[in-house]
Amino acid sequence: MAFLRSTRLVTLLLVAMICLASRAATSDGLDAARNNLVQGQADDAIRRLKQALTSNNQNAEAHNLLCRVSLQLERWDDAVTDCERAVAISPDSSNYHLWLGQAYGAKAERASMLSAYGFARKLRDEFEKAVALDPRNTEAMAALGEFYCSAPSMVGGGTGKAESLVQKLNALDPVHALELRSRIADSQKNYSTAETELKAALSASSHPASQWMALASFYRKRGQLDDMVQAIKSGIAIDKGHSVALVNGASALIKGQREPQLASQMLRDYLSSSQKAEEAPAFQVHVQVGRLLAKQGDASGAQREFQAALALAHDYKPASQAASTGR
Repeated sequence: MAFLRSTRLVTLLLVAMICLASRAATSDGLDAARNNLVQGQADDAIRRLKQALTSNNQNAEAHNLLCRVSLQLERWDDAVTDCERAVAISPDSSNYHLWLGQAYGAKAERASMLSAYGFARKLRDEFEKAVALDPRNTEAMAALGEFYCSAPSMVGGGTGKAESLVQKLNALDPVHALELRSRIADSQKNYSTAETELKAALSASSHPASQWMALASFYRKRGQLDDMVQAIKSGIAIDKGHSVALVNGASALIKGQREPQLASQMLRDYLSSSQKAEEAPAFQVHVQVGRLLAKQGDASGAQREFQAALALAHDYKPASQAASTGR
């Protein structure tokens, strides 16, 4: 009898160890995929996520991560499909609804006018659901506020709705609240107030380099290009870790057609840093650098950058097109 009890105990321990190992392997796989996502290693992320989904197609987190890789790759239909799947599996996840809303937003930006309205309504519904599920999700609240500021009333937009979020957001994240106040003022063409609120966000932020670049973007849109350049240089001076703020600032320089060599250096510094971010995947940044080099007449340097992008994301269409055309 003692032998039987011992055998059962050993069996139970083995089963428990196998279950724990299986969970650890799944967790490790997703952790590695998350790191791939941040590092801009799209091919590796997709491989790992598809392996996870082969083992368990009901893995909501794997579907959500695959959606986010597709957003980076500008594969909008795939992104919507996987984000919808994540929400269907885990309908109570605030973040999954937020990402589905962002996927709908990407579709809306590229759809016909009639289709865009439908996607915009879906975006609004998902953002509102994300906030309802987690009233402390400040990213969802900020995204919803931005939608309210930019969308027409026929799809549920309106600055009054955005203003109703400011007080709630202020209690949780004063910097996001100031940014939303700036967006509200900007949408009302009260540009001096919009600038004041952005400067207040800069003063209050624990990541001032990013706020300098946000201010630079505001100046670019207002045509204040000298102020834009100065704001970017102020951000560079304090961004010792070469964060994603450099990519945002470089993008403002490129759009404003100012200081391309500085923009190129900022992008290179980001690529060499350890502070990469999901919002600026390395393969996209390589393409940006390549295009700058092509404009400067460095065709071979441009090709190296395009090929570096394709090594990370072999079917990223902008990289393929740039490699074939040289620009």
